[in-house]
Amino acid sequence: MTTLTKKIQMVDLKGQYEKIKAEVDAGIQDVINTTAFINGPAVKEFQSDLEKYLNVKHVIPCANGTDALQIAMMALDLKPGDEVITASFTYVATAEVIGLLGLTPVLVDVYPDTFDIDIEAIEKAITPKTKAIVPVHLFGQCADMERIMALAKKHNLYVIEDVAQAIGADYTFSDSKKVKAGVIGTIGCTSFFPSKNLGCYGDGGAIYTNDDALAKKLRMVAHHGQSVQYVHDVLGVNSRLDTIQAVVLKAKLKHLDEYAAARRKAADHYDKALANHPKLKTPVRAKNSTHVFHQYTLQLTGVDRTKLREQLTERGIPAMIYYPIPLHEQNAYKSDRFKKGDFPVTEKLCASVLSLPMHTEMDEETLKYITDNLLELVN
Repeated sequence: MTTLTKKIQMVDLKGQYEKIKAEVDAGIQDVINTTAFINGPAVKEFQSDLEKYLNVKHVIPCANGTDALQIAMMALDLKPGDEVITASFTYVATAEVIGLLGLTPVLVDVYPDTFDIDIEAIEKAITPKTKAIVPVHLFGQCADMERIMALAKKHNLYVIEDVAQAIGADYTFSDSKKVKAGVIGTIGCTSFFPSKNLGCYGDGGAIYTNDDALAKKLRMVAHHGQSVQYVHDVLGVNSRLDTIQAVVLKAKLKHLDEYAAARRKAADHYDKALANHPKLKTPVRAKNSTHVFHQYTLQLTGVDRTKLREQLTERGIPAMIYYPIPLHEQNAYKSDRFKKGDFPVTEKLCASVLSLPMHTEMDEETLKYITDNLLELVN
């Protein structure tokens, strides 16, 4: 087996930074020189750049992706007791804000191939108390938004897209119209956590909408509920993107499609090397969505996942489990409404998924080392 001298990262932010170092460093120094740390020019510049990239009327930057989801639900005037449907196979933030606002999280299963929310399960879960659906574009590709929007229209529901893992992905409707992830529903919410496809060097997030009145309300909620200083018309929070993070994001946004292409190239290597292995199921790419591969997630069959992960670690190959425990089995979200066994796909995925290193700086040597070792260990 070949050896590798360099350290393998799940996400190589340092290598990515080196390629944009001059622009980022100059931008950060300018913020320090001008002391425009909050709401400096770069915040509005990045906002405008992202609006153009997404082809959306309004981007509202905020402090993080969790805040984005919370602000969205507050701006829609969801009230305690209102039901919000989302997937059980996702990161906790999606359900966390539902609970924090006193809303009722209604969890449903996902599809076994794309990992995205099961639309038949959504329809079965709708009640007179249902007010919104939160589809999560998990691991880098869109849920089936055309069907979700049709269902939402039928039942007069809001759709809040969780785009934290899929910024830059394109969704294609049946009439061939292409739209960016996050600008299809009522509101889109994203995170700029450093490891995201578009990540800053701290915390950050954004909210998108094409609705002028809703955009005004979202801005108010994110800014202490005020549209005019010291006049507070609605209950709000304090959530903003600082200028240094905007500088980083502005520099990176220019390369976002290039970053997605690099991730897809790495995924192509994984796909080819691991194809048709009886114990390794490679990710399925949906026909109606491009995949930006925030994660490259395998499903294991007949493999001791814990042992395999330990063996990979011993060989210098990191691997992560997203996510080991379904939301409906987490103590914070246990409910009489759900029990173990109610979400068989989610439960199977939580017991079998394993994500390999995936980032923009992966080279053929590293990818070959990973796949050669994985195939040797899973025989």
